[in-house]
Amino acid sequence: MLTINVAVLLVVVVLLRLRRRTQARSRNDEKLTVVIVLVLSVLLAPTAFGQGLLDIVTQLVGGVSGSSR
Repeated sequence: MLTINVAVLLVVVVLLRLRRRTQARSRNDEKLTVVIVLVLSVLLAPTAFGQGLLDIVTQLVGGVSGSSR
């Protein structure tokens, strides 16, 4: 039996939606993309990958904010 991880499926959907040209997108299309990305972030947040990604982003933001002073 084949199982599909919902997070992986949403990543594929987001990548396909973002490949389109900006001029070809309507407001509703952009709003739907934002909602899909938010759902993806909620699915990834409790995973080990999500926690590692959060640590990396935290370090990057800390480095950028520390270098701007």
